[in-house]
Amino acid sequence: DDFSRATLITETENYLHYEFTSLLFRFVDDVELYLDDQGLIQFRSASRVGNSDLGANRQRMNKVIQGLAK
Repeated sequence: DDFSRATLITETENYLHYEFTSLLFRFVDDVELYLDDQGLIQFRSASRVGNSDLGANRQRMNKVIQGLAK
């Protein structure tokens, strides 16, 4: 997944919302990160349309986790 196709929509002290646009079909996925009161990062990545994203959201989540682990 190419993070250069991400657009920051909302940013607050403990919340980020990005839109990711796919290269080929221009589908939009919503990605949200929320830092809760216990210091845990809640992560959501979901396609807006269709029944399958061919694993794109899981791959994106794994890349974010890898980046946070560094």
